[in-house]
Amino acid sequence: MACMNSTIMAGTLLYFAYGSNLLESRLHIANPNATFFDIARLEDYRIDFVGNSKVWSGSVGTIVELPGCHVWGVIWELPASEISNLDRQEGVHTGKYKAFNVSVTTPEGETFECRTYKQSLDPEEIVELDQLPDNRLPSMAYIKVIIKGAKQKKLPEEYIKFLESIKFNPEGTHTPKGLNVCDL
Repeated sequence: MACMNSTIMAGTLLYFAYGSNLLESRLHIANPNATFFDIARLEDYRIDFVGNSKVWSGSVGTIVELPGCHVWGVIWELPASEISNLDRQEGVHTGKYKAFNVSVTTPEGETFECRTYKQSLDPEEIVELDQLPDNRLPSMAYIKVIIKGAKQKKLPEEYIKFLESIKFNPEGTHTPKGLNVCDL
């Protein structure tokens, strides 16, 4: 399939998830009609962590532009009429996250334009993830959700190992309302 010029295909929206929404049960809390489309890679970005989420008891994911890096994630297909659910789940209405479009490539080489989100506040300094300061560490629960989703959707093993190497805040064991602790 050729490069798509729009995130909307036949009344649906393509969404690229790289954080907690990799896990299907997490995404389905607010977006029960989302369906798995494919896995994909976003070039010249890296996952990072910033802010302090009361929901997760630690910093949460964002993406930062970093040439030569990449982020693996999941393309979800949602009814375009339900975009407000996704925006609300991502905190667009509070200004915490902003939506924008990115081009991602599947393992088969197909390119799709997808909606994704990044935090409105970029990290003050881009550092190696193993050198994150304590105030930017994600919670243990948050990292577990990301890893579980990455394994569930069969992201590349090398990328899963990378996710497993990310330092976390061990006190952050709280999981969001609606997400079963047994999922972790």
